[in-house]
Parts: sequence; C-alpha cells; structure tokens
Amino acid sequence: MKGHLNKRSFRLAGHATSVALEPAFWAVLETQAAQKGQSLAALVAEVDSARADQSLPLASALRLEALRNAQSR
Repeated sequence: MKGHLNKRSFRLAGHATSVALEPAFWAVLETQAAQKGQSLAALVAEVDSARADQSLPLASALRLEALRNAQSR
C-alpha cells in the first residue's frame, strides 16, 4: 500500500534525519507533545535520546512511545 506513511524531517544531535510513520501515530505523538508543552521535534529528540538500544529504529521507538501514551489514557 503505497503512500500510507507520512514522512517528517528532524534534526537530532546535529544530524538531519527523517522518519516515516502512519498518520495515526503522528497524531498521538503530536497530542502528547502538546500536552507536555513541547514541540513534536522536542518529543522526537527525547524519545531518540531515551532509546536504551540504539539499534532499535527511531520509527519503532516512536510507535512504541505512541502506543504507551495511548494505553495510559
């Protein structure tokens, strides 16, 4: 299914990167960032730096963060 992911670009630790996620995950992450009073980019940087296993793709870490956030509601 082509085109079902939305790609966003960020600057993390001085490096440009892009992440492709389904729109529903971006919506949860945007809501979470707003609730914390931070930008989406700041939330992504927080999740990136908190990854215990740096081999875990950032997209996967963001999906897991969104899932944790949705479950805690």
